[in-house]
Amino acid sequence: MGRYIIRRSLQAIPLLLLLSIFMFLLIHALPGGPEQVIFNPHLDAAGRAALRARFGLDDPLYLQYLKWLGNILIGNFGFSFATNQAVSAVIGQRFPATLQLIGISLLVALVLAIFLGVISAIRQNSPLDYTVTTISYFGLAMPAFLLGLFLQDIFAVQLHWLPVSGTTSLGYTFDPFNAFIDHLLHLALPVTALSVLFVAGWSRYMRSSMIDTTKQDYMRTARAKGVSPTSSLVRHALRNAVIPLITVVAIDFGVIAGGATITEGIFAWPGMGTLFLDSLQSRDFPVLLAILLLSGFFVVLFNLIADVLYGVMDPRIRYS
Repeated sequence: MGRYIIRRSLQAIPLLLLLSIFMFLLIHALPGGPEQVIFNPHLDAAGRAALRARFGLDDPLYLQYLKWLGNILIGNFGFSFATNQAVSAVIGQRFPATLQLIGISLLVALVLAIFLGVISAIRQNSPLDYTVTTISYFGLAMPAFLLGLFLQDIFAVQLHWLPVSGTTSLGYTFDPFNAFIDHLLHLALPVTALSVLFVAGWSRYMRSSMIDTTKQDYMRTARAKGVSPTSSLVRHALRNAVIPLITVVAIDFGVIAGGATITEGIFAWPGMGTLFLDSLQSRDFPVLLAILLLSGFFVVLFNLIADVLYGVMDPRIRYS
């Protein structure tokens, strides 16, 4: 397993390299440019030339890329054109909020998807199965931004149960426990909006996989030997049925990140999504490139984790 992880990690290097080239060219092909942010409109020609030289904007594009890549390899993401802060510091301020939102939403979505998928498979073609299926289709058809707006209008504006946006209630001073509760209340709507989008699809995969697994010969053998239905489902069927779901979750990680960007924008969640949108609007190239590179890295990482989990969930899978 250790050799496999090392080999897969080495294989990811050229992939990330090609991805960085594509992202660098794509960002520099955007209309406008960093001059709109870093140049004072009243700056004279000499001042503009000095700033272009300082930021390396006069260099050929390939040379700009090589300089940027060299700095990335030593952990230097450059400085933000918009705030003149180190990009690593800007991302460090926003990344924990996004990690919290995606982590909790992913956990909630997985638990609900597995539970609903198993229940639907056990009660196949029952009213409960049809109800879960209808709700799942609703979730698949609902756009992220529209679901977020509906949740805000119903639970925040109409019922006044939950806050509309942000991470904390402004103008209030809380003790640590009440501050934690207040933060959880602010998390409720964005987590619901993000997790519902994936529960719908993942529960369908789980249902299909569970139905197929329960029809296998080893399940009939387990029942013939007197293994209780609950034990056979948990110890044998569930462990094997969840393997296809691992693949789907790993593939969907990029979609999760995209959904988090939309969700953060709707609920004014101060994470990487809102930072990306702000940086895109201001043509803040160093921040945009850093966010895109980190997104690509985490997509590769999640696929590696998925491959490792195959061997954990199914002892028959061996990596040499």
